[in-house]
Amino acid sequence: MSALREGERIQNYILETRLGAGGCGEVWRAKHHVLGDVVAIKVPTDDRFARQLRREGLAAHRLKHPNVVRVIDLDPYATPPYLVMEFIDGPSLRMAIDQYQASFPIGSAVVILRGVLSALQAAHAAGLVHRDVKPGNILLHHPLGKLASISTTAVKVSDFGLGLASGASPEMMQSLSLEASQGRDFAGTVAYMSPEQREGLELDGRSDLYACGIVLFEMLTGERPQGSEVPSALRPGLPRGLDEVFKRCYARSDRRFSSAQQMLESLDGLRVPPAPRALFDGPPPGRPTSGRRSTESVEARSGERTPPPMKGDATRSQPSSEPVGPCTACGGGVEPGDNFCIGCGAAIASEVPKCPHCGAFVDGDDRFCIGCGNRLAETA
Repeated sequence: MSALREGERIQNYILETRLGAGGCGEVWRAKHHVLGDVVAIKVPTDDRFARQLRREGLAAHRLKHPNVVRVIDLDPYATPPYLVMEFIDGPSLRMAIDQYQASFPIGSAVVILRGVLSALQAAHAAGLVHRDVKPGNILLHHPLGKLASISTTAVKVSDFGLGLASGASPEMMQSLSLEASQGRDFAGTVAYMSPEQREGLELDGRSDLYACGIVLFEMLTGERPQGSEVPSALRPGLPRGLDEVFKRCYARSDRRFSSAQQMLESLDGLRVPPAPRALFDGPPPGRPTSGRRSTESVEARSGERTPPPMKGDATRSQPSSEPVGPCTACGGGVEPGDNFCIGCGAAIASEVPKCPHCGAFVDGDDRFCIGCGNRLAETA
């Protein structure tokens, strides 16, 4: 049972709403009692974890990066100890993945990944390995219902405390709502750990990139990878480049990207389709069914014939066959078959095919919608 209460004052801050809690402490929305500034304040409920709080505050303060949650104040020796951070008015990536699942906007996944990598690039340059990259530690300063319009600057990475620890006790791991492994002295959530982290070996930035690959897979499919699966095996129609990015992360350390910068550069040339307009204007789609191990997904992966469309299925439009040249809006290069300019997003084709189920833009030869995952009717 928490000893903290709404309305309680910790130094200059009045506690308003509890945002979350773990075995070692709680995070509250709080307000400065004079200035009225809204902040997030983390308070350990067990004195054994005051040192962990100090690590986290020092690590984040040392980075001072726009994609890292900003530290405002820290006193690990006060009663109670506390860490004051900027308040991020938005969901965690964990909440967004749980809400969107297999219809997570592809472009937004790339934008969010770029924000995370920018934060990690700064951390690694400072000699800091995060060790616990996961959706719950990625915050989005953006409305959940308008995820398709998110910008890189809205992505904030939190919980850098484990980055300064050479190891962590099982008690510390359990305190952070993590899955502890008996007899191991490591930090981080097991599901996102690199093989070398599981084995308690010395780590470098490539361990964080391994976790980034799992986060990318989860954004694109709603689930974590198993075996040798690539994202497009669960969500047909994804750009092949995303499969390659994932494979360069989810591999042995010597086969991964060598740095966050190299991974960022690999994202530069990706051709990502625009998100359905409905995702800009309406609420989140509301937990659609993921494609993992459904009948359609198994058939798509195995190459078996997809049954003919049922009566009443809408017929897909075909992309315009009009010749294309430079984009009339920005002058950027346009390739044959493009429906939108990759540079500015302007429509190029006079008739752009859409999914009859959710209205997402699709390519003429797509068998499945990249927005909702539904099978598209064959053209008569």
